[in-house]
Amino acid sequence: MSLSDPIGDMLARLKNSQQRNHKKIELPSSKFKTKIAEILKSEGYIVDYKVKSENKKTNLHISLKYNSGNPVISSIERISKPGRRIFSSADSLPKVNNGLGIAIISTPKGVMTDIDARKQKVGGEVICKVF
Repeated sequence: MSLSDPIGDMLARLKNSQQRNHKKIELPSSKFKTKIAEILKSEGYIVDYKVKSENKKTNLHISLKYNSGNPVISSIERISKPGRRIFSSADSLPKVNNGLGIAIISTPKGVMTDIDARKQKVGGEVICKVF
């Protein structure tokens, strides 16, 4: 099966799993998805992630995080899509929920949060918003 938007699929699985109070999710792995999971972990939105190989297929296992029974990720929204890419300079990077959330940006220096991109004065493609 071929997906036209694997990142959108990852974000939809995260959102749907949290609404259903699942503990873990499993999805096909890629370097880009792993970087996104790494950012979500460092910002405290997920508990942990692991990349496991089985029968020549690598899967990404993500442990979801809850606070008093409520999901930590209240909203995760895809911004740049395959049909319409959204790019932003370092000066005009979006502030998510007045600084309470993060935007994940794909820059020439790697995948990072909007806060890190502003510090390094680098712009890029706005992948998604999380809060």
